[in-house]
Amino acid sequence: MKRFFLCLVFCVSLFQPFAARSDSFGRDFRTGAECTGDYLPLLAGRRVAVVANQTSVLRSSDGGYVHLVDSLLSLGVDIVFIFSPEHGFRGDVEAGGTVNSGVDAKTGLPVISLYGRNKKPSAERMEQCDAVLFDLQDVGCRFYTYISTLHYVMEACAASKRELIVLDRPNPNDYVDGPVLDTAFSSFVGMHPVPVVHGMTVGEYARMINGEHWLEGGMQCDLRVVEMKGWKHGMDEVYTLPVAPSPNLRTSEAIALYPSLCFFEGTLVSVGRGTDTPFEIIGYPQYGDKTFGFVPRSIKGVSDNPPYKGVKCYGLKDLKTRKGELDLTYLLKMYAECKDKKAFFNSFFDKLAGGDLLRRQIVASWDEQRIRLSWQEGLEAYKKIRVKYLLYE
Repeated sequence: MKRFFLCLVFCVSLFQPFAARSDSFGRDFRTGAECTGDYLPLLAGRRVAVVANQTSVLRSSDGGYVHLVDSLLSLGVDIVFIFSPEHGFRGDVEAGGTVNSGVDAKTGLPVISLYGRNKKPSAERMEQCDAVLFDLQDVGCRFYTYISTLHYVMEACAASKRELIVLDRPNPNDYVDGPVLDTAFSSFVGMHPVPVVHGMTVGEYARMINGEHWLEGGMQCDLRVVEMKGWKHGMDEVYTLPVAPSPNLRTSEAIALYPSLCFFEGTLVSVGRGTDTPFEIIGYPQYGDKTFGFVPRSIKGVSDNPPYKGVKCYGLKDLKTRKGELDLTYLLKMYAECKDKKAFFNSFFDKLAGGDLLRRQIVASWDEQRIRLSWQEGLEAYKKIRVKYLLYE
């Protein structure tokens, strides 16, 4: 215990320069993980399970980054195991790929998969820890599965009466837009009645899950959010992530386009998996305009088996984003120009959209303005719920 608190004093002094250091915002800023003095005392003498991946990093004194797990181990924190979300602990598993449990080669810690057959930590695992530390970089979209993992971790903590400590991070898509999920279509890519772009940080989202009693049986978990410093909703500057949140979101442009382009995962259109610019291009083999083309290839740990592997696709590049809202023009254009409209959608589309209404509207030739108007009542009701849980106004 004495060693832990000596290390704690050292760590707080080590990371103190962050308070006077500027990041891409051009102002003082610290993630929850970097606010070490706010959570290290909570871990003293406790067996800790960590929900983490490649994004769980802190800035180091040399200007680089150190992984949260490495930092905690160096301070003598008793980490008993790591829970891993989709894409794996080191972020080297393609979307939908199998994330196996095992042992982390670098730290020797057991890694327990929360993506696959078991998405919720088992009661046996929860008995082996005293608290859970959650640190994942979300991108602010309902169908990005890290918030679904958050839900199941919260349920496990509630059932086992373990504290959950969320280290908060910025939302790079910090706005509210899209259709609100119809709970009849709930799945792992959309568990809650929220819009496609929910406009919350992970910490705020956890507070909403708790406050709205969305956990099984209306349970609530013992939740603590370690807040960021120097970040607020509505900032003009967009947060630049230091680490790609998943293998196919490699750039700020891809992250910004993701809310609008992910719908294509439920269609015959490729989003560029298996290329050097995923989620920055779209296309498929039968697209009429042959001006731009690409050939998806297997990229280990990124897109092992991308759609249309080895087949020339034609489509669009240099895609643009709209500030503060989804852009449906690409989706509507691709559907309108598709000759075989019956083949355009697959069964995954309704899960991504959070219902069958958007698909039916597109088939009925609704224009974007009319579709967007149909979202407004649901969005206004959601915003009234959301405001209760915001931490960074």
